[in-house]
Amino acid sequence: VQLQASGGGLVQPGGSLTLSCVASESISSVTAMYWYRQVPGKQRDWVASIGSDGSTAYADSVKGRFTGSRDNAKNTMYLQMNSLKPEDTAVYYCRLRFAATWYWGQGTQVTVSS
Repeated sequence: VQLQASGGGLVQPGGSLTLSCVASESISSVTAMYWYRQVPGKQRDWVASIGSDGSTAYADSVKGRFTGSRDNAKNTMYLQMNSLKPEDTAVYYCRLRFAATWYWGQGTQVTVSS
């Protein structure tokens, strides 16, 4: 399975971005999908989870600002990011488990700066 993440970029504080992650295989059987982020020199941190029923969970640092979703028909997961802060600057990765194997997307850079 290949995961292609996109949508990152440079945005001012308070701005918004929407990340997408397209899977090369059908995600209809994937029970949960995840977003992580990583700052250089630090560990990769969990950001959000999206269940097969659309249920979501978020890290405290993004709760109320980020919204995860998925579209099984398009084999795509999303992360809508609002009220962005400089501390949200990171490379964002998507992740899922398919047929007992974990897969990572290649990452997309989000930079929040004025």
